[in-house]
Amino acid sequence: MIYKVCENTVVLRLEKGEEILSSIKKVCEAEDIKLGTISGLGAVDYLSVGLYKTKEKEYISNVYQGEFEISSLIGNVTTKNSKVYLHIHATFSDVKNKVVGGHLNKAIVSATAEIFILKVKGTVERELDDTIGLNLMKF
Repeated sequence: MIYKVCENTVVLRLEKGEEILSSIKKVCEAEDIKLGTISGLGAVDYLSVGLYKTKEKEYISNVYQGEFEISSLIGNVTTKNSKVYLHIHATFSDVKNKVVGGHLNKAIVSATAEIFILKVKGTVERELDDTIGLNLMKF
């Protein structure tokens, strides 16, 4: 993982074998980013994405292995209990243009990933909403 800080933006490049979420979290902690937006693209060979079923309050996760392009990676940085909290969604396509996506749980880079983290001044804390069962932004 290598990155460069350009004013309020971190430009991050991940290399083969690196995990996307843990790498973004490390950068946010190192650069004291408590609020921001994330966007990126690249390629992975392992990914886990999920969907939260609101009626059942149940999280469903699916794992995929193979060659996938990250066609879109988007998310935000907030805090929960004053620690970095990432909320990222992504879509991936394979060689047959099959597309999968959802809430990103894990993704291993197969070639490279290029990610931009835009730092926003301030903080937004998250708190568990028992009615929905999710950690919602608290204002």
